[in-house]
Amino acid sequence: MRDIRQAFQIAGQNFSGWKRSPRIWMSFILALVLCLMLSNQVISHAVQYESILQILEPFIWTYGDAASVMLSSLLLVLLFADMPFVSQVTPYWLVRTKRSVWLAGQVIYVVLATVIYNLFLLAVLGIMGAPFSFTGNVWSETAAMFGYGGGENITVPVSIKTMEISTPYYCASVVFLLMLLYSLFIAVLMLLLNLLGGNAAGVLGAFAVNLYGFLLNPSIFQRIFHFTGNLEYRANVLCGWLSPLNHATFPMHNFGYDYLPRIQVSAGIFLGLIAILVFLAGRKMRSYNFSFVQVNE
Repeated sequence: MRDIRQAFQIAGQNFSGWKRSPRIWMSFILALVLCLMLSNQVISHAVQYESILQILEPFIWTYGDAASVMLSSLLLVLLFADMPFVSQVTPYWLVRTKRSVWLAGQVIYVVLATVIYNLFLLAVLGIMGAPFSFTGNVWSETAAMFGYGGGENITVPVSIKTMEISTPYYCASVVFLLMLLYSLFIAVLMLLLNLLGGNAAGVLGAFAVNLYGFLLNPSIFQRIFHFTGNLEYRANVLCGWLSPLNHATFPMHNFGYDYLPRIQVSAGIFLGLIAILVFLAGRKMRSYNFSFVQVNE
């Protein structure tokens, strides 16, 4: 119990620096701007045509797309750029507790900060759409119009398949879960790489994983190789299984009639990867050389 209490105290110490950290403020300001940009078409359509939305639809349609999930996860690079969060109080904690407990505190902080970040995205989009939204658990006519390609120059990634097999609240919870697990995967990967090779390694690793996921996209394969018929379907399934970013995208899953991964499988893969990365970070922490720089006030 003492170790658990100390781990949460270490996580709380990290949170205590949020109020005076320009980097943290900038991360959430950029997240707000990102939400404004990505949801602009949905919100502007509701304003222009005085149409109504289900209150969670801006979040679902914004982050039911791989590119949007990737962009939101890239802001975690700024949020967690200073991992493993070595500060002036770190020597105090290393004297009072074990290295494994100190690392557990960092992992708890990463998990809680990632949850807060994703809840912030959900809240911002909900607030933005609130003036023209209803709270019932049914899809709006606006979503149906987007899904069937109504209107001019509409590129909102509304999936008819999503609307046919789910309700807004269920869909939003799954989209949130997938986003959260992918964000945690990126954050824990950054933590391990920072322990192995310094802060630059974590940043480069996060960008590399996101770039890999972005390039392993069925539409990109189609434009490059001009697949048709069965080859196009196989490429789509292959991308769905091999890309972590596609595992974090709701429409890229099996809902009973194809060979894409199921939601439970994607969640299990992310949890397995996160557990492995945390285990490797714990192994590395045994031999990690801390570097402390004296700051003269």
